[in-house]
Amino acid sequence: MRSAMLERGGRAADATLCTSMRKGGRVKSISADRCVYCFDPGARAVEQVAPGEVVTFETEDALGGQVQTVADAPESIDFSRVNPATGPLAVEGAASGDALCVEVLRIEAAAHGVALTGPGMGLLGSEAARHSVRVLPIWSGVVWFDDLGLAAAPMIGVIGVAPAGTPKATGTAGRHGGNLDTKELGVGTMLYLPVSQQGALLALGDVHAVMADGEICITGCEVAASVTVRVGVLKGCAPAWPLLETRDAVYILVSRPRIGDALREAASQGVRFIRQARGLSFEDAYILSSLAMDVRVSQLVDPSKTAKAVIPKRLLPYSVSDCLLRQHTSG
Repeated sequence: MRSAMLERGGRAADATLCTSMRKGGRVKSISADRCVYCFDPGARAVEQVAPGEVVTFETEDALGGQVQTVADAPESIDFSRVNPATGPLAVEGAASGDALCVEVLRIEAAAHGVALTGPGMGLLGSEAARHSVRVLPIWSGVVWFDDLGLAAAPMIGVIGVAPAGTPKATGTAGRHGGNLDTKELGVGTMLYLPVSQQGALLALGDVHAVMADGEICITGCEVAASVTVRVGVLKGCAPAWPLLETRDAVYILVSRPRIGDALREAASQGVRFIRQARGLSFEDAYILSSLAMDVRVSQLVDPSKTAKAVIPKRLLPYSVSDCLLRQHTSG
């Protein structure tokens, strides 16, 4: 599969990525028992790869496998075992100021997932009278809620690198990534993360078989999964916030304790990205963004809420990787 980063334009950045995202070689694997509960600058990597290598992360579900049947009580969950992320993985040559590029090649989910809620859980927890667990069978690409079939759309909930400064719990999100819970982060996408530590120290987990924007009850369809990615490094081009590239759009993912602040910062970052990519004045970029850029919610239930500015790629005169390079070289 040709990387979405290399589709069009931007010779300088594309040349760098052609060397850093090469294909081939043995696929390394990290088992689900090699997991962490925080993104830690002082962590020791459990595996190391060169840019361009492919790695498979085996992941436990976000509940740490503690809920498997409707008889398993949500109130008895050990929350110290929630949101495990497999890793960390060191990527050779990744250093502070770089962008770590993570191309999602494959997600293989388990045959069933779970969803739950209860009093105090999620956006409307004050209205929930009791705890409830649903076990959701998955077959032939469909997640079943009773007799209602929902098309499976597997995505990664937690993915990030070691931050600058103090460790960050896997259950929250920030500039380093983390619990982004962004439903578009599935197969065929590329995530650009800002590197703060040598080797980046990538970890991921919390796969959902399906999840809607907001994740309002506090869970998606939580599944154990096998996630295969290709990693690369874009030197000196760290984005301000995690940046997700799909076939048609760029998503700037901003997480703040209050959703209003996250939405405002996502909008500001989106306008800035369009302004620099197209060489516009602030006012023109602001108007164009109001015409063509959506600002949406990813999730509303984690300690930091996540918003996304959605920029159609048709607005960009260069590839996404080249836009990042030009932003850094132009200051």
